[in-house]
Amino acid sequence: MAFTQSNAIEVKRVKGKGRGVFARRLIRQGEMIERVPMLVLTAEEFEDHLAGTSLANYCFAWSRGTMALALGYGSLYNHSFRPNARYDDVGPQTKEFTAMRDIAPGEEITVNYNGEPTSRAAVWFEVRESTASKVVNRSVPGKG
Repeated sequence: MAFTQSNAIEVKRVKGKGRGVFARRLIRQGEMIERVPMLVLTAEEFEDHLAGTSLANYCFAWSRGTMALALGYGSLYNHSFRPNARYDDVGPQTKEFTAMRDIAPGEEITVNYNGEPTSRAAVWFEVRESTASKVVNRSVPGKG
């Protein structure tokens, strides 16, 4: 079952990957895909209430001493070292996802978790290259 938020994107399950965000229609280079609010938690709140839960897999470091959970589909975009989208902080607790190139209908939308699309810095999970779609994805226990 696909979850649809807009006419542009949806979340689908992918065998061996869990969930990911996919284009429902052509998304043009430079087009804003989604703007999402962030729930920001102190490190203490995260450790006391989320650490060790499946929800913790969707959180990431935000700023010094805080963790964040992106609402909308923001925490469901998969990682790639060759992403077709990027994310940027556009407000105090807001991220915006933007297409870096045209994204075809049915194509998975990916971002580089390092924040900079060209970064090759190591990430905290095993990155596997998909030979069928040439998409680099993440493998996180409990993700998806």
